Amino acid sequence: MKISSYIKNIGLCLLLSVIITSCGSKKKTTSKKRNQTTQQIQKPRPKVDKPHLNVSDYENMTVDPKKDVSGFESPVEKYIYTYAEIAMEEMRLYHVPASITLAQGILESSSGNGDLTRRSNNHFGIKCNGWQGEKVYHDDDAYQECFRKYINPKYSFRDHSLFLAKRKRYASLFELDKDDYKGWAKGLKRAGYATDPRYPNKLISLIERYNLQEYDNIVLGEGSRKGSRTKPHKSKPNYNSTPYVVEKGDTLYNISRRFDISVEELKQINNLKSNSLSIGQKLYIKKQ
Repeated sequence: MKISSYIKNIGLCLLLSVIITSCGSKKKTTSKKRNQTTQQIQKPRPKVDKPHLNVSDYENMTVDPKKDVSGFESPVEKYIYTYAEIAMEEMRLYHVPASITLAQGILESSSGNGDLTRRSNNHFGIKCNGWQGEKVYHDDDAYQECFRKYINPKYSFRDHSLFLAKRKRYASLFELDKDDYKGWAKGLKRAGYATDPRYPNKLISLIERYNLQEYDNIVLGEGSRKGSRTKPHKSKPNYNSTPYVVEKGDTLYNISRRFDISVEELKQINNLKSNSLSIGQKLYIKKQ
């Protein structure tokens, strides 16, 4: 009897032990499942990009409406017409010669038609380097490098100005004469902006071919070029009442450069609504 009672007690103890262990296991499993459910419900917080540069650097910028560039046969002329005002404004604010800005933009962006530029509005090939805004990836010196992306080309021009103005390695360029585009072209190469040994010559060639130095001239308010600057290739004809007859290959842009008058003035004088021209068309250069 005593043995039987003893065995029963042991059995009861074992049974209670199994029940307690089972309950504990269920609680742990339930708790684990609840934690897993909680983890699945929780959503990651959205990442907020902080501006890479001070807001004040951009807050006063206005985005210009798109210009009518129909009638321009040359993509370079189209580019100059579209972005010259922006380049001059950047020169007024940050003292980077407008001629240099335009020449770099033409070269780096393939006159705005390069793949990187079309996808990112990045006209100067500026890489991410700590950029916290939107990005695109593009094959350059290496495979799929990171480049900055802008919502509008104008912000690319502003970032280009700040990129140069806020880095010590370019500080010596701002000690040059404001119209010394040759010094700037060579200095950019020395400072490591580009690896191409012909980079300075390419910039200078573009500037002198398209008379981009005249945009520096406008900003500085000078009447003639000095030092390293080139003289206009053609003198300004005195057209009063005799109209100019459009020839093959003429565009409003090259006519305006030839006669030292803006495209907008030409359009206004001749009541033109677009930049399209036809051979034999008569254009008055001066208001009657």
